[in-house]
Amino acid sequence: MRKRNNSLIVEHGTTLQKDSVQSTPSLKHSHKAANSKGRDNVLDIDAKTGMRTGHRRHTVPASLWKEAQGKDQMWYEGTLALGQPIILYFHGNAGTRGGDHRVQLYKVLSTQGYHVVAFDYRGWGDSEGTPSERGMTVDAVYTYNWLKARSGKSSVYIWGHSLGTGVATNVARHLCMEDTPPDALILESPFTNIREEAKSHPFSLIYRYLPGFDWFFLDPITESGIIFPSDENVQHITCPLLILHAEDDAVIPFHLGRKLYDIASSKGNRKVQFVPFHKDLGYRHKYIYKSPQLPHILRKFLSDPNTHQ
Repeated sequence: MRKRNNSLIVEHGTTLQKDSVQSTPSLKHSHKAANSKGRDNVLDIDAKTGMRTGHRRHTVPASLWKEAQGKDQMWYEGTLALGQPIILYFHGNAGTRGGDHRVQLYKVLSTQGYHVVAFDYRGWGDSEGTPSERGMTVDAVYTYNWLKARSGKSSVYIWGHSLGTGVATNVARHLCMEDTPPDALILESPFTNIREEAKSHPFSLIYRYLPGFDWFFLDPITESGIIFPSDENVQHITCPLLILHAEDDAVIPFHLGRKLYDIASSKGNRKVQFVPFHKDLGYRHKYIYKSPQLPHILRKFLSDPNTHQ
């Protein structure tokens, strides 16, 4: 066992010490939020879609889009407890929470009646700080707790995409070990751990068979404290788990998502589902939101009584 930054313990997986995460807004976040006046969400409001931008983006369900126009921070927070389900979204490595394919997913989810809350990790977008696995996980747990404190009886789901699946499994494992699991975990285009992902990534293709590849490329990643051990995490996650992966994903190979599913389903103590998308559909790494079947997949999985424990 070894400690990282006195907050993250790594033992073939990642958990958070209790004193490193706070469930109230007293945990300081260093985010650039012009005109925010110290509030959490306040920058621009898209009058058409009801999207809020700041260091968090809150997209209300489509049924509230018109009503959202001109509303303030308190109104947005109040809607979280109205009963519509909430999705906390962790994005991938490239770009920000405002990337086009991410916004398109928010819209799809919004039209299906979900709140979507997304944020940029420290060092991304308008969030200050230096990226690290520990920092990303602490910020993510904080945001989950912030939502949970305002959600009333509304269901709260966690959705991670690409690199965000590593953040998502870190968070879900922590919550499950605290006996406060999310209502479900959705992983889109996931990997097993960052070392296997780096080894499988297209950029490493011409190098991976050279002598010393592991020592030169992979060992420094592990030694820097970047692990994202989803393969270990899923063995400790007790909430229902849905994995979505396109067969033609060239960034995170399909076989890594399937391997993660095999590991998760081997425990057999909760609902685990794997949904592949055929390569002929052309969804690749970030276009699963285009699937006309996605709303049905989500509705069926999340409405199943076994999903809510």
